[in-house]
Amino acid sequence: MEYARLGHSGIEVSKVCIGGMSFGKVFPDFHQWVIGPSETREVLARALEQGVNFIDTANTYAHGTSEEYIGQALKDLGIRREDVVLASKVYFNEGHLSREAILREIDGTLARLQTDYLDLYIIHRFDYNTPMEETMETLDSLVKAGKVRALGASAMYGYQFHNLQQVAKDNGWTQFTSMQNHYNLLYREDERELIPVCQQFDVALAPYSPLASGHLTRATWDSDSVRSTTDGTYKAKYDHAKENDLQIIARVDEIAQKRGVPMAHVALAWLWARGCASVLVGCSKPARVDDAVAALATKLTADELSYLEEPYAPHTIVGAL
Repeated sequence: MEYARLGHSGIEVSKVCIGGMSFGKVFPDFHQWVIGPSETREVLARALEQGVNFIDTANTYAHGTSEEYIGQALKDLGIRREDVVLASKVYFNEGHLSREAILREIDGTLARLQTDYLDLYIIHRFDYNTPMEETMETLDSLVKAGKVRALGASAMYGYQFHNLQQVAKDNGWTQFTSMQNHYNLLYREDERELIPVCQQFDVALAPYSPLASGHLTRATWDSDSVRSTTDGTYKAKYDHAKENDLQIIARVDEIAQKRGVPMAHVALAWLWARGCASVLVGCSKPARVDDAVAALATKLTADELSYLEEPYAPHTIVGAL
């Protein structure tokens, strides 16, 4: 396993992060492709064996059952709390990022994860209705109280992240140290503004959807997986740019065949080459963990990076609200 510093926090995280969206109970109004508690335990056991120490989830994934399954799995496996970096999120809940909502949601998250603190607490989106000062002061109070070690943000516009960070800086409050944004070979819009802002503030990138919901793992656009056939969000993210993106997918496939590795290895290697500290991968089976970790051995050349990037064209913004 390889590790990286999570921005200016001093926290060391594995370059592979297990995304908790794959875990939880199946609900009619949520993802149909999540896995149960025993399968969650098997995936996390393999990840920890492979040196993965970074686990990400959110208060609303599978209506909180993702957090429950992760917390119980770590307890069942006898994992020492200090040996894992736990991250969760707040926003898609009543009150979004108001003080009342944050204070309520952090306690629920900690209870479900069966822990006294989070290593990383992430705001899931930008809140247009709550003053930035209220949000940042409340998050800072969680750090001071020992409930949270470091703060992160997720998909938003560059100016929004800059303003939040500046508010914290001006008031002496805790600043964000990581950005979990939508970033992969098929979606690179954050290179325009958000990523430069992150670099300005020494904020680590830990992107979600590194494999473009599976599109970067196969030469064809669609598959017969449960996710491909039931996930409307997945289709909304990528189907509108299908024709352009198929050119990029073909190049990923070409390089993968030349190197004798899966396409996913090439897609993940591109993100690490572009400076991402860690990448979130959703794993429904232990073998998927092995595949993601094995990708660390793939180091792309400058020519390969340029070849993969050349067909890219501007995309509709996806992720930021």
